[in-house]
Amino acid sequence: MTKAEVISEISEKTGIPKEDVSVTVEAFFNIVKNSMADGNNIYVRGSFINKKRKKKIARNISKNTAIVIDEHYIPSFKPSKVFVEKIKGSNKVLESNN
Repeated sequence: MTKAEVISEISEKTGIPKEDVSVTVEAFFNIVKNSMADGNNIYVRGSFINKKRKKKIARNISKNTAIVIDEHYIPSFKPSKVFVEKIKGSNKVLESNN
């Protein structure tokens, strides 16, 4: 599902014009990005967290050389137990994986 589809569905279910929903969704993601960039986590039926990746040595296969990837952080979402159980028990998800 794309962001545009999410906006359309929210608009249909709430009766709020798509333009207003779009502004709200964009504001939400900007707040999430800026908060995570400031080192804060976000908790919504799960958690948007910054995961630390250790420094490691990787290979550039095309040049056959080793490169160092410094320690860094990546954004991640860890769903709540309720969220995970809802997906695990979903018949549509089980059908689409077969």
